[in-house]
Amino acid sequence: MQRTPEPELMDDEAQALAYARADFEEPHSRVIALLRERLPDLPAAGAALDLGCGPADISIRFARAFPGWSVDGVDGSEPMLRLGRLAIEAAGLSDRVALVRAYLPDGAVPRRRYDLILSNSLLHHLRDPLAIWSCVRRWAAPEAHVFIVDLMRPESREVAQRMVDTYAAGEPDVLQHDFFHSLLAAYRREEVEAQLAAFGLAHLQVIEASDRHLAVFGRLLLSPAFSE
Repeated sequence: MQRTPEPELMDDEAQALAYARADFEEPHSRVIALLRERLPDLPAAGAALDLGCGPADISIRFARAFPGWSVDGVDGSEPMLRLGRLAIEAAGLSDRVALVRAYLPDGAVPRRRYDLILSNSLLHHLRDPLAIWSCVRRWAAPEAHVFIVDLMRPESREVAQRMVDTYAAGEPDVLQHDFFHSLLAAYRREEVEAQLAAFGLAHLQVIEASDRHLAVFGRLLLSPAFSE
């Protein structure tokens, strides 16, 4: 099945609210558990950048799991960021988690370099998938850790629909619609590996983390040709 791109930004108010209210307990808890598992040498303290943070659920979960870290989340959707700031305040994490609006790969973030570049479910939204790897190169400190999770495109629309029926049956129609089209917009493992190779990041590992997710992780080792 060929990839079918979808809109880059979730900037509709109702769409953002539905996403923020959705039950992501299982997959988002799994993201943090997988990060611990795959990055066992992550230091006790540092600064993380969450690319495509949305309503900040992953940023909040990471900050809770790693209390020595600060997190800057970046997203292009103002409705998502408004909901994220409310969630951060409610979680009592305003001193360690901050959100900024930027349309990637352009824009600015609070720090020049980060010890961890983190992202969940951004890659499939991007018109140019290399934008995310450009951000990794731009904002990662030397030997920074990288942890990127995203959907993985299934073999057919029928399989995508079965995944929606299995994992999102109880969610609002707008989320079921978005999940289906996000699956169609996602990349296959070999496509992501080709993207990494194009950016001098082939040393990062790519695994199939579930029946619908890919994970990219490792330490950043840029060759001189790709260093900034």
